[in-house]
Amino acid sequence: MQRERWYKDMVFYQIWPRSFKDGDGDGMGDLWGVLEKLDYIKGLGCDGIWFSPIYPSPGADCGYDIADYMDIAPEFGGMEAFRKVLDGCHERGMKLIMDLVVNHTSDEHAWFQKSRQRIEPYSDYYIWRPAKPDGTLPNNWDSNFEGKAWTWDEVRGEYYLHLFAVKQPDLNMDNPLVREEVKKILRFWLDMGVDGFREDVITYISKKEGLSDDHLFPIYKGMPNYNHGPHIHEYLEEFKRDVFDHYDCFTLAEAPLVWPRQALKYIDEENGQLDMMIQFQCQCADCLFTDYLPTKFSLRRMKKAFSDWQYKLAGRAWNMLYIENHDHPRIISRYGSEKFWKESGKTLAVMYLLQQGTPFLYQGQEIGMLNWRPEDAEMYEDVQTRYNYAHSNLNKSPEKRLHKMWRSSRDSARTPVQWDDTENAGFTTGTPWFYVNDNYKTINVAAQEKDPDSILNFYRRTIKLRKALPVVRHGQYREHFRLDMRRYVYSREMEGQKLLVICSFSDRPVKMKIPAGFDLSRAELVLQTHKDAGDTLQPYESRVYLWNE
Repeated sequence: MQRERWYKDMVFYQIWPRSFKDGDGDGMGDLWGVLEKLDYIKGLGCDGIWFSPIYPSPGADCGYDIADYMDIAPEFGGMEAFRKVLDGCHERGMKLIMDLVVNHTSDEHAWFQKSRQRIEPYSDYYIWRPAKPDGTLPNNWDSNFEGKAWTWDEVRGEYYLHLFAVKQPDLNMDNPLVREEVKKILRFWLDMGVDGFREDVITYISKKEGLSDDHLFPIYKGMPNYNHGPHIHEYLEEFKRDVFDHYDCFTLAEAPLVWPRQALKYIDEENGQLDMMIQFQCQCADCLFTDYLPTKFSLRRMKKAFSDWQYKLAGRAWNMLYIENHDHPRIISRYGSEKFWKESGKTLAVMYLLQQGTPFLYQGQEIGMLNWRPEDAEMYEDVQTRYNYAHSNLNKSPEKRLHKMWRSSRDSARTPVQWDDTENAGFTTGTPWFYVNDNYKTINVAAQEKDPDSILNFYRRTIKLRKALPVVRHGQYREHFRLDMRRYVYSREMEGQKLLVICSFSDRPVKMKIPAGFDLSRAELVLQTHKDAGDTLQPYESRVYLWNE
């Protein structure tokens, strides 16, 4: 069965469920809250939802440690609430995709409990190794979250591999029985009517034989031995052939440290195994190597990343467009300006929404939510943040270490969505599971609904424009003034239609720069962040011009 490319015309909204909306008053976001807000999501212009994990989980990594792949956690409303949300999406012409997390499970999953007891056929479902003859760890690999990548299990009498948290043991995908389990999971949800999957760190599932020491990578030692491993394309092709090709669905890959040419091996429309890939490169304009080594934002680095993906995927594969998700701090606090909050929030929106690809919005992004500033490191919940604070930059003052966490922590974007200015930001009638950002009195949905000039209403206008213009779907992308350190200017062109997007990333007024061949006297100004459109761009001002020829 040839999968249709319906995802190319969509805009998705990512829900991190525990912080979206509490529908039953227990302080935890749930599917009842999602059901209540489906019309709001549809009203943004979004026609699809991506759920971060909502399966039963002990919560060591906020749901990415899964204990049961074929159920919905009771705290989110269970299967009854999920079916209502799924039906509600389809009744509104919306799609729903799930998070597929099969590099690892929870250590409380039944498979792991049986594996540690050597109960067949589960004994080889995970990656177990004895200590080296000298009693040391099986190899020198690092975990992405908590110290070394090996933990001793007293029951089994061996070490197990965990590339993430201690409570997230890695599955052994080389075992054909494990791959069959993955196929059962996929069919279970697809048969229910789910429309696809975002596949968590999917490029990690194949490890090199021997699991040898890594003496090349400076941090996250071991990554060359498991990222894009030896059987990765073979296993993904197996999942595609045996499952995905038989359903009208789509797949989105999460692939840390991947660049366009490498991505094409996965998502080329002629022979790829997946449909789209999350572009982490575009999220590294204020970091060195990862978001956990923050540095100053570089507009040139951001422009180069977006342009690389636009140029190199053109005509061969489809871009996934995003600027926020649950793994990154809030984008205005990173790439924009909290001083010019409204202006930079709008400019960031128009900057990415009019490129070629399928855009994703993360909850709260559409109202310009900002990074949360805790008073104490103990207030963080995220396992990675807690470990980094306790083990990094110990020569720095607690204040400087806390500031680094504010700039880099995933918890900066995991505070409850700010619906109104009532207690707890309208998120819950109970006690919220996590801290509400103190700025909810001024930054909230209700206030922006009433303001025609709000970030929220600007997102609506921008999404409506992109859906109305064929040039956004089909037009050729071209970046102009590549070395400009204050402006991002690009065009989209196709026969009969031309679009010019001008975005200032300066906190000072700058002169307009128009590329050769673009006569503004013949163009229509179809979108603007500021009311006046003179010869000077105000701080964080953007304009979009359209030519119909």
